[in-house]
Amino acid sequence: MSFESGESPMLKVYRMVKTEMAKAILIALIAIASVLPIASLSAADSEYRLGSGDKLKITVFGEPDLTGQYEIDGTGVVAFPLVGQVPAASTTARDLEQAIANKLTQGFLKNPTVNVEVLTYRPFFILGEVKVPGSYPYKNGLNVLNAVAMAGGYTYRAKSSVWVITRSGDKSFQEREVTNGDFIVRPGDTIVIPERFF
Repeated sequence: MSFESGESPMLKVYRMVKTEMAKAILIALIAIASVLPIASLSAADSEYRLGSGDKLKITVFGEPDLTGQYEIDGTGVVAFPLVGQVPAASTTARDLEQAIANKLTQGFLKNPTVNVEVLTYRPFFILGEVKVPGSYPYKNGLNVLNAVAMAGGYTYRAKSSVWVITRSGDKSFQEREVTNGDFIVRPGDTIVIPERFF
């Protein structure tokens, strides 16, 4: 079977599918795959609290000299041109946008429009009874079982039905024991795998 040059791969697959039912299923799967990741990312980003180690892209529209990549340092601030240090830890991206815009209006720019995007989340930590404890890069949608797998799995002494989670930068989240392997891990979380005593 030949295809027109420049035809998209999805259109090629669509042309190869023979039945109308199969075509309907293919269209539904493409629609779901294209919509769900965007919705989950934007929902996570709107609630996500920034912290030390997060790498950001900060855009000031119409000001290319101010637009660039920045990192939240160990004290929880972003060093931003013209305005100096801006507190960022425990704020949302929208809060940081507003804080930078407010500082820029104090003698520098008139009505600045600022956008903050998280480029790289800070790592999470997994300790205790796993084969390779340490820090690992955060991936969106990570749960505690995925985190254990990234750390090489459990040791033979691990109590594999309980995980102790500590969340940094969230005062409403106290250290807690979790028994659901689907519990979502956030950037900066510390997961401790306890030892069993039998």
